[in-house]
Amino acid sequence: MPDAIFAHPRLASIYDAFDGQRDDLTAYFDIADELGAQHVLDVGCGTGSLAVLLAAGGRTVVGVDPAEASLNVARSKDRDARITWVHGDATTLSALDADLAVMTGNVAQVFLTDEDWAQTLQGVHAALRPHGYFVFETRHPERRAWEEWAADSAHVIREVPGIGPVEQHREVTDVSLPRVSFRYTYRFLADDATFTSDSTLRFRSRGEVESSLIAHGYRVRDVRDAPDRPGREFVFITERTT
Repeated sequence: MPDAIFAHPRLASIYDAFDGQRDDLTAYFDIADELGAQHVLDVGCGTGSLAVLLAAGGRTVVGVDPAEASLNVARSKDRDARITWVHGDATTLSALDADLAVMTGNVAQVFLTDEDWAQTLQGVHAALRPHGYFVFETRHPERRAWEEWAADSAHVIREVPGIGPVEQHREVTDVSLPRVSFRYTYRFLADDATFTSDSTLRFRSRGEVESSLIAHGYRVRDVRDAPDRPGREFVFITERTT
């Protein structure tokens, strides 16, 4: 089940307002250019920001996500209906013959068990054309991002068009490495409605990620620094080996 922040209609509708500038999207657009990818699969596409950007560049794009509420937001951005939106995940996809599959944000870290991660790698592999590319990011565990999250106890208020002011608060609820759990609380000031969303991420080492990729039919071409979070994330550039 997807987290409430993605699956609850009221929370999905305000997600973009709290998601920042998403400077990483340009980097993924540039990687698609670098790899010559014209048919792109966005796994865990969420509210569709990257998928819409890629489609605007003339690419054929498929966005898949398990949260219907987030997909509804994504569809509202796709005014020309250029994108194929799929309610599901990487394990439910048919063979798409995609040139490139991407996973941005924290998507690669929501797969908490080795089995779930393996099934996702297999699903993406099947959706790619032979020697297609898989690009994703994952947080550098040695940077201990959860300590910064725990230290930041500020309540943030954003004015969301059509909705009004919304207050956000984040707290780390458990650190049992390699898993870290946290909770977002949102209060809609217009009607004082309050919602919480609990999330857990798994922090895998670079070696652990590379081993899993090789075991499931990928070659690691490059591991880069994330331009929007220098020193904090690994960006894996991989290729299906067959």
